[in-house]
Amino acid sequence: MRKGRRRFAAAFAVVVGVLVVAVAAGSVVSLTQGPRVSSVVVDPQAAAESSGSRVILTANQALGEVSHDQVEVTPAVPFTVDAAGREIGVRFTAPLDDDTEYRISVPGVRAVGGGPVSTLETDFRTPPATVFLLERTEGDDEIYRTGLDGADRETVFASPEIDDFRSAAGLIVASVRNSDGSASLIRMNDDGSAAEEFALPGDGTIRNLQLSERGGRIGYTYTDLPASSGEAPEREAQLFTASLRAPGDAPSAVAVAGEVPSVDTWQFVPDSSAVLLIDFTGELVIVEPGSDAEPGVLGSAVDIDAVARGTYTAIVERLEDGMVWIDLATGDEEPLVAPDPEPGLLGNVLPLPSATGETGGVDSVRQYTVLGEDGVPTAQQVTFVAADGTAREVVTIDMPDALLQTCLSPSARYVAATVAGDLASNPYDTMSLPMPAQVDTLVYDIDSGERVAALPGFGVSWCAAGP
Repeated sequence: MRKGRRRFAAAFAVVVGVLVVAVAAGSVVSLTQGPRVSSVVVDPQAAAESSGSRVILTANQALGEVSHDQVEVTPAVPFTVDAAGREIGVRFTAPLDDDTEYRISVPGVRAVGGGPVSTLETDFRTPPATVFLLERTEGDDEIYRTGLDGADRETVFASPEIDDFRSAAGLIVASVRNSDGSASLIRMNDDGSAAEEFALPGDGTIRNLQLSERGGRIGYTYTDLPASSGEAPEREAQLFTASLRAPGDAPSAVAVAGEVPSVDTWQFVPDSSAVLLIDFTGELVIVEPGSDAEPGVLGSAVDIDAVARGTYTAIVERLEDGMVWIDLATGDEEPLVAPDPEPGLLGNVLPLPSATGETGGVDSVRQYTVLGEDGVPTAQQVTFVAADGTAREVVTIDMPDALLQTCLSPSARYVAATVAGDLASNPYDTMSLPMPAQVDTLVYDIDSGERVAALPGFGVSWCAAGP
């Protein structure tokens, strides 16, 4: 019995000794090496699709103070930093480029109690871009998904007459025309499954379909079908919004000062459910549907070109002042900086996601109509214009081809140009959103001007609205 107790005591002492040595060794390693990365949380696809994505680095011990200046992101992108305990969070304030390797490095990190410094690092790669487009054909119209190389095309939804569509957050919302001319609005997963119809205000037509991913809403302008031929519709171009996640719920009319106006053009403010609209009287208003907050009246305007992702900067055309940029948070505005010389007559302007307006302007991609010496249009040009007015041609579309729309990829790495070939012999159809019979989407790298894709159809999923 005594021998058994002695053997147990000896074995126990050995185990305790081993544990003490292991703990001591671990402590020595921690003291000599400094903090190390124990885990990383990152969603590369989300980071490439929208602003606000975060990368979280977790260390093996509580960290001392970490400042924004310590964090390095390569390639350089705008970001914010929050750090507490063992975690460092890096939030990207604009979408990242697709198919790109990124590195986050945090040098000079110490444990909360002091000790040696170390560098925390992680790498991740964003996936290649995939897009959705609408192609109208003599048979069924198709919404399809493809990479920029055009390979692995997959039809996700087909119907005899598809008017428009939007996609986000793994969902597609499609507007189709019924045999009586009325519209149906269908929500489905982005593989075409689980299709479900939205409740609509009545039997009528839908235009200006848009989607707010962060706000979880869709919006559209709705017009009743006339009760009889030649009769005016009871409701014309009224703006409605509805829950993206609850298509069976009744849609809500957007009211301004208690009245539901007819709306000429409108856009969701990115990363929110607020809307910026111009009514039939030409008044520019920002309103939060369903809120008791007073609408913000921003004067009169002719058109809304865009609201930048990641900012609250809008590009708006005034009747007398021309194109201006507006800070929607403050109402401050300044004229858009013009390049010298200008390539032609200014058309659409798209502000870049990272634009801030701090220098009285924003980096943008602009569409110009180029005139010959006789004043007759000869081409349309897509031009990158920096905030200081420095300009660089991206691509020129020569007549008789026509540039119908330009849209930016989420990070503004690419611009998509919707082009109708030989417009004079390319007649428009009779849909609510009429388009020429032959339309292609050409995708260009903004920095190099290189064409990276030529895809049949229009309405590429980067666009906030249809052409």
